[in-house]
Amino acid sequence: MPPSSGTTRPDPTATPDYVIVGGGTAGSVIASRLAEDPSVTVVLVEGGPSDIDRPDVLTLRRWLGLLGGELDYDYPTTEQPRGNSHIRHSRARVLGGCSSHNTLISFKPLPGDWDEWAEAGATGWDAAAMEPYFGRLRNNIVAVDEKDRNAIARDFVEAAREAAGVPRVEGFNERPFHEGAGFFDLAYHPETNKRSSASVAYLHPHIEAGDRPNLRILLETWAYRLELDGTRATGVHVRAADGTETLLRARREVVVCAGAVDTPRLLLHSGIGPRGDLEALGIPVVHDLPGVGENLLDHPESVIVWETHGPIPENSAMDSDAGLFVRRDPASRGPDLMFHFYQIPFTDNPERLGYEKPPHGVSMTPNIPKPRSRGRLYLTSADPAVKPALDFRYFTDEDDYDGRTLVDGIRLAREIAQTEPLARWLKREVAPGPEITGDEELGEYARRAAHTVYHPAGTCRMGAADDPLAVVDPQLRIRGLDGIRIADASVFPTMTAVNPMIGVLMVGEKAAELLADPTTPGDDTR
Repeated sequence: MPPSSGTTRPDPTATPDYVIVGGGTAGSVIASRLAEDPSVTVVLVEGGPSDIDRPDVLTLRRWLGLLGGELDYDYPTTEQPRGNSHIRHSRARVLGGCSSHNTLISFKPLPGDWDEWAEAGATGWDAAAMEPYFGRLRNNIVAVDEKDRNAIARDFVEAAREAAGVPRVEGFNERPFHEGAGFFDLAYHPETNKRSSASVAYLHPHIEAGDRPNLRILLETWAYRLELDGTRATGVHVRAADGTETLLRARREVVVCAGAVDTPRLLLHSGIGPRGDLEALGIPVVHDLPGVGENLLDHPESVIVWETHGPIPENSAMDSDAGLFVRRDPASRGPDLMFHFYQIPFTDNPERLGYEKPPHGVSMTPNIPKPRSRGRLYLTSADPAVKPALDFRYFTDEDDYDGRTLVDGIRLAREIAQTEPLARWLKREVAPGPEITGDEELGEYARRAAHTVYHPAGTCRMGAADDPLAVVDPQLRIRGLDGIRIADASVFPTMTAVNPMIGVLMVGEKAAELLADPTTPGDDTR
């Protein structure tokens, strides 16, 4: 809910060292790590409720039921002339953030991903520097358990390996890879199918034990504006579920971890962003920072649907437990085409185009690991309650690399579907249908049926001092301001080739170290 009019009042009973905005994937890590020092006080602000004792959240197989529900901020997409304008971008409104809302597919970013960041000006974020943070993660990251390996998913892996000419991979996180087919690693507890989300791994043990009196978690508390004294951030204005408005002040720093949508949203409503955009909405400009909201990234993917000859076995960790990575261009640092294999007919977007949903089916979703299109997030109103506009500009890159990648993906998916042992399961191709064969027709279908894997990133990107669109420096400090940092997917300079959740957890681990020890390696220029 929006804040009511009037002046918010400071809370005189507590001024913590750190106020962390967002109890999601990175925020949970940072709050837990900072509170390891009993002399440090931390307040963690989370807009949603707790995930404790909520099987609808904690049971991994129920992830699809969370999309669009009461725990989803559910952001729409602006008109996409070359893509699908109906994509809904789920962002979680619950402790643990999107790690409490997603499939928990867990890939350590590839060395090329980190090195690309360093080359983009994120000094100290290269692969060698980032490798130790993976080993510090508290999440239970394991391969899909044998009991959860569905028979048709096993046959997909074998068919994909054969059709694509790639190796079978057991343990995608054990060593860097360029291509391969296999079952994913997941952050879950196989014996119970319980999530090992950021909140479960980093916050639940201390909430249950009550051993962190220096950490306060404010649930269902919405942060809507930052408080600045000149160029120093001193706190954040929040509104509780009962309507109470409070100014939470921080003695040391405010750390914004609200995600790739709500972090730039909070900055913009605080007067931090492109001067022209803010003035056009009547928002007083506190700090002209052109890069806020720019560089909006995502992993778009399309879908091919098959009807199966009948029901398939129901055992699974979360219905998309296996996949394929391909490197079409030998010069690419890593994979440049990826597939999720869904043990369900994923037909939300094809149905909008007139396709039917088969009674039993599966789907493959060709995905663009390194998309070249770049979008933008911006405000349409000075009212903090109005959702921002998300213009991903899907498939607008100059050479149509993104669109061509999906066409290649559909063609390869068809080869996999015709390869045993998967072929014996499949009755017919439902969408786009075997009669669609030309590049132009396939490209049109692929773009119109495209959806998101819910990986928005990059809207407050990290960069060098001479990068006019960099929002934070390699120490995660907002350029030109003091007492405030950002740590979430919004700081990604470029998209990781793999699912980004582990990368966000590692950003959280490094951010906690930067906050606790300012001598941590990194470019100290402002």
